Amino acid sequence: MAREDSVKCLRCLLYALNFLFWLMALCVLGVSACLRDHLNNVLTLTADTRLEEAAILTYSPVVHPVVIAACCFLIIVAMVGYCGTLKCNLLLLSWYFGSLMVIFCVELASGVWTYDEPMVQRSDMISLKSRMPHFGLQRYQWLTHAWNALQTELKCCGVIYFTDWLEMTEMEWPPDSCCSNQYPGCARHAHYHDLSDLYQEGCGPKIYSFIRGTKQLQVLRFLGVSIGVAQILAMTLTVTLLWALYYDHKPPDPASPDALIHTHSSSEDALKPSHSHPRVPEAWANAPANGHTQFEMEELS
Repeated sequence: MAREDSVKCLRCLLYALNFLFWLMALCVLGVSACLRDHLNNVLTLTADTRLEEAAILTYSPVVHPVVIAACCFLIIVAMVGYCGTLKCNLLLLSWYFGSLMVIFCVELASGVWTYDEPMVQRSDMISLKSRMPHFGLQRYQWLTHAWNALQTELKCCGVIYFTDWLEMTEMEWPPDSCCSNQYPGCARHAHYHDLSDLYQEGCGPKIYSFIRGTKQLQVLRFLGVSIGVAQILAMTLTVTLLWALYYDHKPPDPASPDALIHTHSSSEDALKPSHSHPRVPEAWANAPANGHTQFEMEELS
């Protein structure tokens, strides 16, 4: 009875852990999707510079296709673990344990890679000014889109200050993406009327902070550690449940005390006297009595 209660407790804990795997894997996929677009814009502006290497070193492990595939695979593995726990299937639980081990190794390698410190300084931000003269040109539409998207998302303008656009290009006012309230011609209106409508902070310091690590990256690191701890606990519980199920399906050992007791009781039952009367054959019971008398008379004569 105690063993059955233990198995029920193990199954309930595995149900909860598999549900937790679904939630955390979905959170990792959502945060990674949000970071991916932002990272692409940063990599576009910092191409062929030390900033690009630092950004790849910091964010590539958490948005790498292998990590995304591992999170998707974890959702499938959690479903298999749920089914194996529900049906107490030894094969499914064994496959579940092995899959968790593989995913844990991938996440551990990714976590070690993510915690490397990027070699970048604030002075490296000045190199972003070399990307500004190509803004608005027909053959550099991808760069124009990256500048506009980055300035809108980070709420910044230029590299150090919005005047960088006037110094590095032939533009008379910054792009409209520098406006806090964006509409066609807002930068021209702000340039002649109220400069406070433009973002006053440059994008260089914000890109530097992004490369050094953001809150989203910290969330991903926390989720990675939490998933790793939950996987260790799930693997431990799975091994325990496998042992309990295997013990129940294992045939009794003849040398075990339980088997000896069973054999002894069976022997006692066999040695007990039977209180029932032996059954007389029907042919003997119906035999005539005069036949026996005739046999005796012939023997005397």
